[in-house]
Amino acid sequence: MISLLNRHHGAKPFGAYERMLALRYMRARKHRFLPSAIAGLSVTGITVGVMALIVVMAVMNGMRVELMSKIIGGNGHFFLQPIDTPMTDYKEVAAQLEKIPGVKRAIPMVESPAGISSPTQQTGALVRGVSGDDLKRLPGMAGNVRQGTLENFDSAVGIAIGQRMADNLGVRVGDTVSILTAKGAQTPFGVTPRMKAYPVKAIFQFGLSDFDQLFVYLPLEEAQAFFNKPGEVSVIQGFVDDPAHMDEVRMKIEQTIERPNILTDWRQRNKGFFDVLKVESDAIFLILSIIVAVASLLIVQGLVLLVKDKTREIAILRTMGASRGAVLRIFILTGVAIGLVGVTLGVAIGVPLALHLDDVRQFLNRAFSLNLFPAQYYFGLSQLPTVVEKKEVVGVALLTLGLSFVATIYPAWRAARLDPVEALRNE
Repeated sequence: MISLLNRHHGAKPFGAYERMLALRYMRARKHRFLPSAIAGLSVTGITVGVMALIVVMAVMNGMRVELMSKIIGGNGHFFLQPIDTPMTDYKEVAAQLEKIPGVKRAIPMVESPAGISSPTQQTGALVRGVSGDDLKRLPGMAGNVRQGTLENFDSAVGIAIGQRMADNLGVRVGDTVSILTAKGAQTPFGVTPRMKAYPVKAIFQFGLSDFDQLFVYLPLEEAQAFFNKPGEVSVIQGFVDDPAHMDEVRMKIEQTIERPNILTDWRQRNKGFFDVLKVESDAIFLILSIIVAVASLLIVQGLVLLVKDKTREIAILRTMGASRGAVLRIFILTGVAIGLVGVTLGVAIGVPLALHLDDVRQFLNRAFSLNLFPAQYYFGLSQLPTVVEKKEVVGVALLTLGLSFVATIYPAWRAARLDPVEALRNE
């Protein structure tokens, strides 16, 4: 030790002896491989804070991705609606859209609100007229038909409804329901309502309760006749390869489609919902960051107590030639080391826990007869979705290390300002 101190003036800052002393101050006196009680509490607090941040942010990311895939999977990525003139050229427009790089499919639809009723119940619906081939191409429909079939959908002149709507109406495949629209036949006395009965040919389940109790699919030609839109559609619903890069595709669509139209995308139609989700995510991140900040305050308290406990050792170091800067760096290293250990443990526990959180949920449900995360209250999601993003994990780690560094400044400054003569006199 003396030889190291004798040579410390030629050594670089944060050199070997400074690191050695910093690690010694972290350890318990009687157990060299165990941390002191103060350091242990600080490490535990930081570990829990980092772990909680990673897990909760992974759940929020998973919810956002899962809900986005369900919402825009059943409702389209962009919507092209005609203005000035009816869209009777929808086949040509759809073919042009599908040739645009980045556009996967374009599906012409007749879309109109209507009433739907069974012998016992009635409710509102959004009726969509679509060809049988296009209906099978809907991402939300593929693999989600729970009863019946979509085969011969055009010729069968039946309808497909959501599982939630079927339950509300009390109908199954083969039962008959009636669709009512206020915009029916034109007579000398004005427009009269129109009602027609249709058999239920298929029941689907998107997994999003709002969609499962709202959408009704009708063959395109039948919808055109029912809603007085012969040879035309009201909207073309499109899907792209990457909804996150919608601006690039929108620019290409605007350059390609020359007919007058209104172009909207999933961000505009669902702006309120995803804005609320982002606000919730940011608020939870801020709240959980407070846990990390509180753990950092433990570092402040711990180092202050450590300085008081090591007053004699600090005075001896100063009398042996250690500079104030060296003492400052020793205690900064101690605090940062505590933060680094806490971050490492938090990431090591938090990331695997986030990746297998649904397995943990299922285990707790079985072991304690619980019902954590019931699907009926969470948009029909049968699993707890989690998505761990590397940049967020890195951000949490850097934030925690930064707070740990800031927390060490005051105690380290107090240690560096210690007068060795006064310290030894008071011992």
